[in-house]
Amino acid sequence: MTSEPKNWKKQTQLVRGGLDRSPNRETSEALYMTSGYVYENAEEAEAAFRGDTDRFVYSRYGNPTVRMLEERLAILEGAEACRMTGTGMAAIFGALACQLKAGDRVVASRALFGACYAIVAHILPRWGIETELVDGRDLAAWEAALSRPAKLVFLESPSNPILQLVDIKAVSELAHAAGALVVVDNVFASPLYQAPLELGADIVTYSATKHIDGQGRLLAGAVLGKRDFVEKVFLPFYRQTGAVVSAFNAWVMLKSLETLELRVAQMTANAGRLADWLADQKLVEALAWPGHPSHPQYDLACRQMSGGSSLMAFQLPGGKGQAFAFLNALQLIDISNNLGDAKSLACHPASTTHMNLTQEERDALEITDGHIRLSVGLEHSDDLIADLEQALQAAC
Repeated sequence: MTSEPKNWKKQTQLVRGGLDRSPNRETSEALYMTSGYVYENAEEAEAAFRGDTDRFVYSRYGNPTVRMLEERLAILEGAEACRMTGTGMAAIFGALACQLKAGDRVVASRALFGACYAIVAHILPRWGIETELVDGRDLAAWEAALSRPAKLVFLESPSNPILQLVDIKAVSELAHAAGALVVVDNVFASPLYQAPLELGADIVTYSATKHIDGQGRLLAGAVLGKRDFVEKVFLPFYRQTGAVVSAFNAWVMLKSLETLELRVAQMTANAGRLADWLADQKLVEALAWPGHPSHPQYDLACRQMSGGSSLMAFQLPGGKGQAFAFLNALQLIDISNNLGDAKSLACHPASTTHMNLTQEERDALEITDGHIRLSVGLEHSDDLIADLEQALQAAC
């Protein structure tokens, strides 16, 4: 006897969660390439727009293919509801902006992706929103910042690009005491290796471009949380600002989810082997991979993550010149600012993802000119190590 869907294991939900077959009884999820929907009469249209009936009215508001993806991701995340967006940054910006107004206060971890840092440090203050950035690793800093009321707390853990961690449970408790909701960008951990909602966070965001698609094909984002937040707070903002994902992109991601665990598990296993090898190289400094005992927050990683991630970072002592020599010598690993991909990718954060930050801001984030961010893919780990080895030799 087949178990009830709510009791299915994660591997089964990745393949069948949220499946809604049309009357044609197709095997693969149906792709609804339509912008709009028709009504039998004017009264039916009026009732639909008034919200009296549960039906699709316009694909900026909702689409059957997109809804299947949203329901599958919500099941995977353990969230009550999910809304997909056109990009990861649309998800993050929307999750913040839908709740904020002039006079509100936001406390955020300083260690953020470059575009996220720009939102918190530069865009929100222009709208009369007070923002405070703290060292996310320092609970005392969080406690001081949250000693007075706040509207939102925003953080990444692990952070982009050098994988600093935040104690999500402890920070969530402090935030709730200050009246704030907690938004966690969980992209480096993926939905498989960290469950922020179980740790006390209120809202989770993803760039679904990364591990969820994970094959370099398209852009999308996701916002997940309680149904009241998603439907009553985020949804009106989402509908009016047009951050919708296309039905085709949603359909591709539905198929990608079927292999998510297989891909991320192998990528993480590869990352573990590369981390062990890099830790033994004299030229490599400040290796940061949460699954390696050398990570300064390894104990925290063991408490709140079930896997080490496919991402890592390390530093070369010769600064930008040596980092560029290393990158230019790579023969298998591609230079790219993307991550969570089936192909291994490396980048120089100071001159790419975080180049728009001032030197002072990069210093505060501890991003040096010698830092390399490595996203480990599905290639054989022997080949990846051989590529790293010859590139390090070329950079000496």
